[in-house]
Amino acid sequence: EMMMRFKESPEPQPPGTVPPGFENKIMHASFRVGQTTVMASDGCSADKASFQGFSLSLSVPGEKEADRVFAGLSEGGEVKMPLTKTLWSPRFGMVQDRFGIGWMISVAPPEQK
Repeated sequence: EMMMRFKESPEPQPPGTVPPGFENKIMHASFRVGQTTVMASDGCSADKASFQGFSLSLSVPGEKEADRVFAGLSEGGEVKMPLTKTLWSPRFGMVQDRFGIGWMISVAPPEQK
């Protein structure tokens, strides 16, 4: 649905926050998979590419779906923050899957569903 590179940002980045050569890297991207919005961005790491320096955010329509997705991603991985109620979501948690990819799982608040 949306993709913005660092060079396309409507506001300049503060000095020192984006490494040189990152102008064409993805600052924000979002797309839909079924009823789920997936958000992603490139990490700001000058090191060799790996599954570090970024997390994927997955917003699901309900708590049962959050439990199912979270359980699947945590299988063989590591729970960083258990699913719990937060200020912005009735259910939010963070997990690193078995491939080392960080995930933030949240239930969309009623006004965003």
